[in-house]
Amino acid sequence: MSETWPNHGTITGPIVMIGFGSIGRGTLPLIERHFHFDRSRFVVIDPDDSDRRLLDERGIRFLQAAVTRENYRDMLKPLLTAGGGQGFCVNLSVDTSSLDIMEFCREIGVLYIDTVVEPWVGFYWDTSAGPAARSNYMLRETVLAAKRRNPAGTTAVSCCGANPGMVSWFVKQALVNVASDLGLPFEEPTTREGWAKLMRDAGVKGVHIAERDTQRAKNPKPANVFVNTWSVEGFLSEGMQPAELGWGTHEPWMPENARTHETGCGAAIYLLQPGANTRVRSWCPTNGAQYGFLVTHNESISIADYFTLKDGDGKALFRPTCHYAYHPANDAVLSLHELFGNGGNIQPEHHILDEHEIVDGIDELGVLLFGHKHNAYWYGSQLSVEETRRIAPYQNATGMQVSSAVLAGMVWALENPERGIVEADEMDYKRCLEVQMSYLGPVRGFYTDWNPTRDREKLFPEDVDYNEPWAFRNVLVR
Repeated sequence: MSETWPNHGTITGPIVMIGFGSIGRGTLPLIERHFHFDRSRFVVIDPDDSDRRLLDERGIRFLQAAVTRENYRDMLKPLLTAGGGQGFCVNLSVDTSSLDIMEFCREIGVLYIDTVVEPWVGFYWDTSAGPAARSNYMLRETVLAAKRRNPAGTTAVSCCGANPGMVSWFVKQALVNVASDLGLPFEEPTTREGWAKLMRDAGVKGVHIAERDTQRAKNPKPANVFVNTWSVEGFLSEGMQPAELGWGTHEPWMPENARTHETGCGAAIYLLQPGANTRVRSWCPTNGAQYGFLVTHNESISIADYFTLKDGDGKALFRPTCHYAYHPANDAVLSLHELFGNGGNIQPEHHILDEHEIVDGIDELGVLLFGHKHNAYWYGSQLSVEETRRIAPYQNATGMQVSSAVLAGMVWALENPERGIVEADEMDYKRCLEVQMSYLGPVRGFYTDWNPTRDREKLFPEDVDYNEPWAFRNVLVR
C-alpha cells in the first residue's frame, strides 16, 4: 500500500483527546496522518500515564488527570479555545459523560466526536437503579432530548466507532446491494423515510451486527485475568447492562423476561439479564453459524429506530429487529465464562492484547440482513492482524476498525461543521466509508442459506417456530 495518504483538511483550533487507552493510541497516528493541525495545541488527557512516551516523542502535551463531573468545564475550556480557530474534542474515554461534554463543546463552538454514549462513573454499577434506567436505550434518549432542545449549531457526532458507527454505514450499503440483487426498481434514498421504505420493500426483517474475532494470543489466558482485544472496562460495562435489541414488527413472540420502555422512541426492548450472559444464534462468513453474545449497543436501537415506518398516528408499520451477535476472541469468551461462573465477580486483573501479543486472526465485523427472498446477506470487514500491523501502529484489528471510524467521523464533522447532534445513521455513508475503507482489509458481501432453525431438534425437542424462521424465538439460545 502506498505511504502517501490523503489529507482530509485542517483542524484550525486545538485538538483535545480525552482518553488514551487502546483506541486513543490507535487514533493518534491516523490524526497525524490525515489532518493538518497545530501540534503545540494537541493535548491528551488521561489519568493513566502508561503510554505517555508515545506523546512525549511526538511533542504532544499530556495531562495526567481524570475528567469529572466537577471539573470538566474548567479543565476543558482553556484547552479547547487556546489560540483561536475551531477546536475538536475527541472523546475516547470511559466514565466521562458524553452528553455533558458534548453539550459543553457545542456551547463554545467546538467540534465533538465519541464512540459511545458514556455516563459519569458509577452509572453501570448503580444497584439502586433498575435495568431500564441503566439501559443504552435510556442513555440514547438523553442525547435525542438534547438534539430536540438544540437541533442546529456546531456538529457533535454521537457514537461513531466500529459499532456503533461504521456498521450503520454498512447497513445502507448492504441494503442497496440486496435491493439491487433482488431486481427492485429504486433510486437510492435521500431521506430517513426513504431508507425505511426500501428496507421494507426489500423484505428485510432484521439485522444482526454479526462479529467473529479470531485473533489468538501467543500465550494462553491465565486464571483470574480478563483478557480481551479491546477495552476490558468498556466491555464489562456494556456486558453488565441488560441485553437490548431493536424490536421488529414481524416478531410473533417475546421472552417472558422481556420488557418494553414507557417513554422514548419505542424501538427497542430489554431483557432482565446481562447481555454478556445472553447468547444468540447468528452467522459470519469464515466460521459460519455461531453463538454470539447479545451485548447491548447503541446501534441496536438507532438502526431499528432509523428504519421504522410509522402511520399518521405514530404507530409503527414496519421496523426491523436489530441486535449485536458478538463472538469475541476466544480468550474473552473464556474470561466471561470464568466471570459468570464466579457469581459475576470481575477478575482482579485486566489485560488488552496488543498487536505484538497476537499470533494471527481476523476481526470479521459486519451486518447480516435477513428475511428477504435471498434469505440472508452479510456485508462487512475481514481485517487481519497482519494487515493491521502493516497499515498503522499501536493497534490490533479490532482497534483499527474503531479508530478508522473515528477518523471518518472527524472528516465528516470537519466537512459538515454546522449539523448539530448526529448519529452515524444520519451521516453520508458513502463519504464515511470512502475515508475508512483503506483501513478495513477486505470488505465483502456473502449470501447464505443458513437460518436459526437449521439442524435443530436432532436429539431433543425444542421450542422452534418454523413458520417464522428468523423470529427472535429461534435466534435466542434458551
